[in-house]
Amino acid sequence: MTKKAEPIIPSKKHVYLEGPKARSYELEFAWRVFRQFIHGFRTFHFVGPCITVFGSARFSEDHEYYAAAREFGKRIAGLGFATMTGGGPGIMEAANRGAFENGGASVGCNIQLPFEQKANAYLTVSITFEHFFVRKVLMAKYSYAFIIMPGGFGTMDEFFETLTLVQTKMITQFPIVLFGKTYFKELWEYLEFMAGAGTISREDLLLVMLTDKYDEAMNHIQNDVLKNYKVLPRKRKWWLFEKR
Repeated sequence: MTKKAEPIIPSKKHVYLEGPKARSYELEFAWRVFRQFIHGFRTFHFVGPCITVFGSARFSEDHEYYAAAREFGKRIAGLGFATMTGGGPGIMEAANRGAFENGGASVGCNIQLPFEQKANAYLTVSITFEHFFVRKVLMAKYSYAFIIMPGGFGTMDEFFETLTLVQTKMITQFPIVLFGKTYFKELWEYLEFMAGAGTISREDLLLVMLTDKYDEAMNHIQNDVLKNYKVLPRKRKWWLFEKR
């Protein structure tokens, strides 16, 4: 008989709005975060350049956006890039599946949640993280481009954080694609409103491509990456003796 996994129930000590805690807890927390980062660095050091696909965990296999994400995974593999996602179901599974089924590297940065999130079956490399902020750093660190597909709060968080990093030049000239003109219509109109209000520059809208076409999205990514970056091979082991 298969034993059911117990749900992850957040502890009260993880509620950050409580203010300062005991120094022993703060040190333990910092150490756990450090260990997660080092584990991520060691695991992903040789995965190769990635393209990250963000999107909802809630789309089933028969949904058009699932099919679209699967196609993107296939095309990313065709470019010789690894496909990186949040490692869960829905859009994430579809993109990983497209890469996996076409001989590409399929990378997952999963997250511990009490519901909805478990690692999908199409991952060649995977880590499950305790904290969202560690996960998001690693999803940005190893990627040369970002494809944002329809999703909810988490996807919007990932989109705007990535866009802010590019806008502020913390990461530079990495292409961002919003895929789904119908889904993102009102969001794009609000970005236009923000530009009109002066809270962002009109030029900031050029940091994002809104499209419904695979070829347009992939050509934009390929041309931008080839124009601005050269991927250098890693010939030696890293300092903690990671294996390729």
